[in-house]
Amino acid sequence: MKLSQASLSLLETTIRQSVSKYTCGCEQTIVTDIHLQANQNSGELTIFDDEDEELANIAIEEWMTYDGDDFYENVERTLSNLLNNMKNGGDFDRLTILKPYSFVLVDDEKETVAELLLMDDDTLLVNEELLKGLDEELDAFLKDLLEK
Repeated sequence: MKLSQASLSLLETTIRQSVSKYTCGCEQTIVTDIHLQANQNSGELTIFDDEDEELANIAIEEWMTYDGDDFYENVERTLSNLLNNMKNGGDFDRLTILKPYSFVLVDDEKETVAELLLMDDDTLLVNEELLKGLDEELDAFLKDLLEK
């Protein structure tokens, strides 16, 4: 599923707006997760906090017309890339949310589908991209170690 630039921009703007309430100069807020709920039938993305308070709601046209079985995998990839780009761009640096907290993709029953982004100063989530070639590197290391 390929999203248009307009849809990607709408997603980014909506995420930015949904977390903007946490940029005040006040005390740090304890939020463990920000939930992103994607619905294939309606095309809606609803963003809410731990207290089920809705932070934002939009409709993505491409999601409404998508009829594949891999909807959540596509949404996960899109949102994960978008959130990581936003993090690298400093969009989450001024949030007053106590770390660690996560951006989590949930289904219609609010069950976790995937953890999209973990915001923590000391923890790194391991993903497929990071693990590429690890088996070969470990095999080469072990072979080298056993030969000596």
